[in-house]
Amino acid sequence: QVQLVESGGGLVQAGGSLRLSCAASGRTFSAYVMGWFRQAPGKDREFVSAIGRSAGNTYYADSVKGRFTISRDNAKNTVYLQMNSLKPEDTAVYYCAADTRVVPTTTPDSYDYWGQGTQVTVSS
Repeated sequence: QVQLVESGGGLVQAGGSLRLSCAASGRTFSAYVMGWFRQAPGKDREFVSAIGRSAGNTYYADSVKGRFTISRDNAKNTVYLQMNSLKPEDTAVYYCAADTRVVPTTTPDSYDYWGQGTQVTVSS
């Protein structure tokens, strides 16, 4: 069992930056692949980024590649999502998730644990 708590969301103008954090408690954080997903009103939850257990492998949705960076600090039990050059279409609730699989996946159903989400709003 692992508990996830996101923070760092907010309102930002287009072109701005935000850094999301997801703090984990419970079982060994380094045992989990970590992912970030987002859900805009009226849309399905979509994959944003994922990172392997040792941070050696990172994955990004095409829509955020080159603008977002995922990282993790296993000593602090925290995963981060640095979001730069934000666009209005990035507006959504952002969720972090933990997966016990070895290789990160982009499918929400593959993830075992979820945080409560943090709102990101990008104004034009």
